[in-house]
Amino acid sequence: MLPAAHPLSDIAARVEAGERLSPEDGLRLASSHDLPALGLLAHHVRDRLHGDAVYYNINRHLNPTNVCYVGCELCAYADDPNAEGTWSYTPAECVELARRDWSPDVTEFHIVGGLHPRWKFDVYAEILRSLKEAFPTVHLKAFTMVEIDFLAKIARKSVPETIAILREAGLDSCPGGGAEIFHPEIREQIASKKMSADRWLEVAGMVHAAGLKSNCTMLFGHIERPEHWVDHLVRLREQQDLTGGFQCFIPLAFHPANTKFAHLPGPDLVTKLKVVALSRLMLDNIPHIKAYWVMLGREIAQLALRYGANDLDGTVVDERVTFAAGGAAGKGMTVETIREFIAGVGLRPVLRDTVYNEIAG
Repeated sequence: MLPAAHPLSDIAARVEAGERLSPEDGLRLASSHDLPALGLLAHHVRDRLHGDAVYYNINRHLNPTNVCYVGCELCAYADDPNAEGTWSYTPAECVELARRDWSPDVTEFHIVGGLHPRWKFDVYAEILRSLKEAFPTVHLKAFTMVEIDFLAKIARKSVPETIAILREAGLDSCPGGGAEIFHPEIREQIASKKMSADRWLEVAGMVHAAGLKSNCTMLFGHIERPEHWVDHLVRLREQQDLTGGFQCFIPLAFHPANTKFAHLPGPDLVTKLKVVALSRLMLDNIPHIKAYWVMLGREIAQLALRYGANDLDGTVVDERVTFAAGGAAGKGMTVETIREFIAGVGLRPVLRDTVYNEIAG
């Protein structure tokens, strides 16, 4: 796959043999400046797992509130309920917002938001219940591990009990946000008030034990270093060995605008592609790697499909989290555009549902 004299040829041999790469291998890959070689290795794994298929879905993002008491340093969300530009939608308003962009081919609502200091647990459950009643065929992918842990606290119940109530209300799976960077050296600087890495992984394990799938993420391109990427990916891999519920990993490119790190430039093209490739190579037990076009940018996400990614997310519509932090990729893409993007790099677009069942059409 790589010439015998190449500095990464021994790793290439392990990749070709389907062997698990070590943290030391990961650090060598993360430190390499040979981006084409990383892409070649990652695409080999991606091709072995998925052939020429690139998945996408028809989904809509819904952010019930941007009010959050945590106030993470890396976040552009608001933390004051009375501040200008905040919103807190009732369950009925969430239904109307969803209806505005809904069509019969929408299969997923992606629901995340802030940890509202004044909302009761019943509000969150009723949002799910109202959406499921109005759109019974739509999969509700809702609440990150951070939100699940918060909801358990305000409900005064255990996490498993909370998950059971949310499932009864309509919860079908969970997104993967809030992981940020697990290493405490960095986490203390970018999300000092957020749950610990150990707790994030613990809650993910409880979600999986309840029979729900989830995604997982890593936020990169701020103050972290390559060794922190590797540490993060290895910890996700170890959790997947234990509970097996992560179906997709999403590398999230940091957008600095309107955050406490607004002076930073954010990740460049090389960093974005390197992290996508590294993710595919290290996460041998997580089936899918997503090129999330909202955060990578449209053109880089397209290129990432040749650097290990096999999923482009979906039509999205009305994404607000990245938009608040200066995201310029737009809030939605049409099915036609997505299919053209995928075909433009010689790959085959495949429509899917949230849990990766292929949909004809």
